[in-house]
Amino acid sequence: MFYIALKMLIGDRGKFLGIILGIGFASLIMTQQPGVFVGLMTRSFSFVTDIGLPDIWVMDKKVKFIDDSKAMPITALYRVASIEGVSWAKPLFKGNIQVRLKSGNFQNCNVIGIDDTTLIGGPAKMVQGKLENLRKSDSIIVSLEGANDKLANPALKPGGPKIPLAIGDTIEINDNRAFVVGIAETTRTFQSQPIIFTTFSRASKFAPPQRNFLNFVLVKAKDPSKVKELTKMITEKTGYAAYTGDEFKDLTIDYMMKYTGIPINFGISVLLGFLVGAAIAGQTFYNFTIENLRYFGVLKAMGTRNSTLLWMILYQALIVGFIGYGIGLGGTALFSSLTQDTAIAFRFPWQLLLFSFIGVTIISAISAAISIIKVIRLEPAVVFKS
Repeated sequence: MFYIALKMLIGDRGKFLGIILGIGFASLIMTQQPGVFVGLMTRSFSFVTDIGLPDIWVMDKKVKFIDDSKAMPITALYRVASIEGVSWAKPLFKGNIQVRLKSGNFQNCNVIGIDDTTLIGGPAKMVQGKLENLRKSDSIIVSLEGANDKLANPALKPGGPKIPLAIGDTIEINDNRAFVVGIAETTRTFQSQPIIFTTFSRASKFAPPQRNFLNFVLVKAKDPSKVKELTKMITEKTGYAAYTGDEFKDLTIDYMMKYTGIPINFGISVLLGFLVGAAIAGQTFYNFTIENLRYFGVLKAMGTRNSTLLWMILYQALIVGFIGYGIGLGGTALFSSLTQDTAIAFRFPWQLLLFSFIGVTIISAISAAISIIKVIRLEPAVVFKS
């Protein structure tokens, strides 16, 4: 019977391909769009991910997400460092500062000021130069993406390619000259702005005049197994908010989910993909069943039970669902490969495979259910009508 079901399914190639393409389109949308959403959410806390050395982040209690940095007095650093259980506490400045390029254009950049002595908070992977070069006068390290794109020097010829920013070049940060001493590989940020690293004291010179420059205190616990307890202790004794790296990431994601339209926009795209795929696959599968009613009628007249016919239709739905699911995943994998190392945010965790599989299973089940109802109600005598 399953062989007969397969022959019936591929007999009309047009409808067979139509069902597969409908399910494949739905599978692609239900995998690719959530992948972009996950990529954007990952970029929202990429700064925390890149600086993986500290166990705890201390900040003002009113901070809602990573880019909502609020300045604290420098005494906060000493108060945190004096708490029992803290191995070390280091300052970190994070601000959005305008940079003037050689072309005369201005570009907003994320300027990160790290501890002058230990350079804790600096980039983990250097492409050119060394992190220690930040100890030189007026020195900065620039992110690779920023150096190659938004901070690049003007082209030698009109319409030609930009010249990437390199070691030895200078830029102007808030009327202060800065020398590039290194290029670092960093994760792209949510807004894809260039990242500039410098020392904490130099960042206070680059930044616009303000009373306080301390945005975060990076803390390392003496006992890694007591990070949770130390986090609560810091909050209780200092009055500042203290989060582990994962908690800070969750805080940022919660803000993005509640106060931005990103989840709704991507949710609508996924829902439309599901509905369009279900409509195409369901309608085409139903038309396929209608055209093959005479064959199902013959099988009924020969004594085939309804349960057998039901399994035949489910088998057909399983085949088209499996092929369509594979096409959707293949398209997503191709998209991932083509957008790698580009400004497009995309992540492909295994959970998306399960999410898409559930969606395709529902579409296939709906398509099969519509056809099953028609076949079960079919009277064998309809075969012998002229």
